[in-house]
Amino acid sequence: MDLEEQYNESSPHLSEFTGPSVPNNAKEADDDDPLTLSPYALEALKEFLTEQHSAAAAVAETAASGASSSEVSLISEDWRLSQFWYTPETAETVSEEVLELLNCLTTDYRSVACIACPTLFAYLKKANPYVCARLLEYDKRFEQYGSDFTFYDYNQPEELPQALKNAYQIVVADPPYLSLECLEKVSQTIAFLARPDKFYLLLLTGEVQRESAAKLLGLHPCGFRPQHSSKLGNEFWLFTNYDPGNRLGGWQSEDRV
Repeated sequence: MDLEEQYNESSPHLSEFTGPSVPNNAKEADDDDPLTLSPYALEALKEFLTEQHSAAAAVAETAASGASSSEVSLISEDWRLSQFWYTPETAETVSEEVLELLNCLTTDYRSVACIACPTLFAYLKKANPYVCARLLEYDKRFEQYGSDFTFYDYNQPEELPQALKNAYQIVVADPPYLSLECLEKVSQTIAFLARPDKFYLLLLTGEVQRESAAKLLGLHPCGFRPQHSSKLGNEFWLFTNYDPGNRLGGWQSEDRV
C-alpha cells in the first residue's frame, strides 16, 4: 500500500564504542594519516549515493510532470517501511475518481489530502499539475515535493499545521498498518483534515478492516479492488462515504460482501 510501517532505528554514537588502549606515539602517528575507507565501505557509500541521486531525480521528474509516458516515475519502495506502490491501473483509477469529485465541487477552492498514499499523489499531479493536493507522508524522501508535502506520523494523528485543519473537501487515506489501533488514529487525522460540513472520503485498506471502517467512519465497500506492484497476500478493498454510482464498481451490497 502504499503501506508503510513506521519504524525506529537506534544507531549508537561512535562515542559509545570503546576499544583497546593505544600508545600515545601510535595515536600521534595515526593523527597524521589521512582518513581512509575500506573498499567495502567505499562501495557501500557509492551504492547509497547512487540510490539517493536516482530517488531525487525520479521524484523531481514526477513533480515536474514532464514525462510523456502515461506511467509515473516513482522513487523505489523502501522495504524498511514496508512500502508497496499501487499498480498504474489502480493509481489511475483512483486519481480519475478524485479528479471527478473535484470537478463536481461548486466551491472556488477545491483541495484533496492524500494520507500515506504517495502513488496516488504522484498520479494526481501527473494528470493535473495544477490540482491542489497535499501529501501527508512519513517518508521524508518525499520532501522533494516541496510545499505540497507534510511530514506525517500516524502515532501523532493531529500533530499537523493548523492551516490544514478542516481544509479539505476530499480525503484519501491508506493506513500504514492493518490494525484497529492504526485505523483509529488515522480516523482522527481524517477528522482533523476534513471539512466539517461535507467531504468525500476514500479509504484503501485490507478487507480485514471492513467492519472497523464501517463503525469508525461509516464507509461502504466498493467493487473495485486496488492492486499493488508488489503482489500482496492480503486482499485490499476501497471504501467510500459516498455512493460512487457506476464508478469504482459501485457500492457492494451486503449479500456480495
